[in-house]
Amino acid sequence: MDNYSFSIFPNDNFFDLRLYQYGWEQCKPLHSFGPFVRNHFLFHYVISGRGMLDSNDASGVTHRYTLGPNQGFLICPGQINTYCADAKQPWKYVWLEFDGLRVAEYLHNAGLDVSQPIYQPQNPALAESMRDTMLYIADHSDASTLHLIGHLWLFLDALIRSSATRREMKGSQLQDFYIQEAVTYIEHHFARNVTVEALADVCGLNRSYFSKLFKEIMGVSPQEFLISLRMSKAAELLKNSNASIGDIAAKCGYPNQLHFSRAFKKRYGVSPREWRQQNNPSF
Repeated sequence: MDNYSFSIFPNDNFFDLRLYQYGWEQCKPLHSFGPFVRNHFLFHYVISGRGMLDSNDASGVTHRYTLGPNQGFLICPGQINTYCADAKQPWKYVWLEFDGLRVAEYLHNAGLDVSQPIYQPQNPALAESMRDTMLYIADHSDASTLHLIGHLWLFLDALIRSSATRREMKGSQLQDFYIQEAVTYIEHHFARNVTVEALADVCGLNRSYFSKLFKEIMGVSPQEFLISLRMSKAAELLKNSNASIGDIAAKCGYPNQLHFSRAFKKRYGVSPREWRQQNNPSF
């Protein structure tokens, strides 16, 4: 019988929510991974056994957590982490690596972030539903991309609703409307010089209040959201077109190709040229 399952998601053309890799593993005693830094969010759910996680918080301080069955842990992009199976009761876990424009917002709703990475269920039935959804994704790598993305949405819904650290949704419908207006504006004008002042003007709000409201609702600053969208669009063009890197940079709001390459490498860990060679069969 296999002791693990590992799959890579074949399609990157999703922006609100994207799946990268997924699988499950029955670890051997003291099996460890890291120290390592991820480019995307990675969530593990412990099915059985025990293990240990070392991860740094927002200030760079490393914390150690011991986890057992029905607990989970989140690893955030750029976070240094190491995790190791117990010597006597090595854990079995299922995991998903994902990202997207609104993922930080959803994880914030679940009460999970770089300084609070541990998932504790407050609703066992929903936690089981979340675990089963994760296992379903891990065991159905031959399903269509839309089918798997649909189940990834179900996973996030169960994660939020079952989490003991869940944050109650804040903000009125009017506040949500303001932010949706800003998001729509960014999606239509990301290739231009979009400023926080311009976004605040679109919403008719004070700049500082708008920035605070945007981060509360979206989980990231307006600038971070803009960069994430630009990088997603750039990755799509690098993968599905033969346009030059300079042209792609300009289409994504970077008239300076060097600035674009630096931003892209910070996001994906490799240069645009290297990413294209890895993901575009024609290169």
